[in-house]
Amino acid sequence: MDLYEYQARELLQEKDVPIPEGIFASTVEEAVQAANTIGYPCVLKAQVRIGHRGQAGGVKIVHDEDEARFMSEHILGMTIHGHKVRGLLVVEAASILHEYYVSISVDRSSRDYDVLATAAGGTEVEEIAKEHPEFVKRLHINPLDDFDINAAEKMAQEIGFHHADTSQAAHILLEMWKVFIENDATLVEINPLAKVGIPDDEASKHLMALDAKISLDSNAAFRHDGWSRFATSYGHDELEAQAAQLGLHYVHLDGNVGVIGNGAGLVMSSIDAVADAGQDFDPKIKPANFLDIGGGASAQLMAQSLDIVMSDPQVKSVFINVYGGITSCKQVAQGIIEAVDKLIQNGTTLCDIVVRFDGNEATEGLTILDNAHHDNIHVAQTMDSAAEEAVNIAARILNCESK
Repeated sequence: MDLYEYQARELLQEKDVPIPEGIFASTVEEAVQAANTIGYPCVLKAQVRIGHRGQAGGVKIVHDEDEARFMSEHILGMTIHGHKVRGLLVVEAASILHEYYVSISVDRSSRDYDVLATAAGGTEVEEIAKEHPEFVKRLHINPLDDFDINAAEKMAQEIGFHHADTSQAAHILLEMWKVFIENDATLVEINPLAKVGIPDDEASKHLMALDAKISLDSNAAFRHDGWSRFATSYGHDELEAQAAQLGLHYVHLDGNVGVIGNGAGLVMSSIDAVADAGQDFDPKIKPANFLDIGGGASAQLMAQSLDIVMSDPQVKSVFINVYGGITSCKQVAQGIIEAVDKLIQNGTTLCDIVVRFDGNEATEGLTILDNAHHDNIHVAQTMDSAAEEAVNIAARILNCESK
């Protein structure tokens, strides 16, 4: 459950993390009124659950009412990386002296919590971390341990906060930890955590969270009645909502290769395989979704899954990765063929489908698919080879469309 920035600010503000004055607006008139209330100059920030809004033109400084009206009309009509902008956060403009990056997240690879920070924050923090990993400070926290003020102060010193900033930075890190633990979060990120103030006035200088991203573990919703305040009537992905109604676990991503598998771990591995193959062959080709069909794979379930994945106009190929357990791959193969036949009868335009089976009756399942002689169905022996073929197909189609 990813929060919008204006919602993430609420959780930080409840823990006394300093943030600039801000007002959420869902219409142009509300945005103009908010700008007049806060005063000029102020910043209009598109509210979408995705990063790099500034580079896409979704963050603008305005200096008067006319400019606020013009820019709010422009931003509210935008779509940023497939996300429709339906709200604005209007915040006071800050005089930034330096930018830091701090985050706390669940690290599934090391099975612990990670506090990550760098004194080189801002919009290009990912590139900085990649090119200069020595700038990034990391602290692993065992799930049974705690993050106290002493650990926070040590982390602040290592990051490179200086003088009076160290104490305030430690306080912010500690309060971020409380937000993370008390809200069953998987990510609490501040970027930038900025030093703001007047250059020649030391008394005016202080740290402030200028942007925040928080993700909550939806599985813990039953413990948090207060999360109902974060429900919105807009911003829901249509394909995710459609899949949820069918009981399918689907997450819409910004890519070109649809991914279907049985079991969350297998689907995540499939997504990684597609991403790796894309990096090696064509970096613009990425996974388009996460779709876990769980146990069993009837023709109806496969048809529903394929229909949802292929409803995404960005999808150019589909990778189906199934490990046969209780349900045999032979039965899954029969379900895929029946599903494809149904989709063809319904007039659905099919993408090419690459299938990889392993486990119970995998050989028999692949044989059934091969003997069906469907031009749109391709079989592969390994996960990596299947991912590579799906990526190659998507790249070929995209290149043809661009000519």
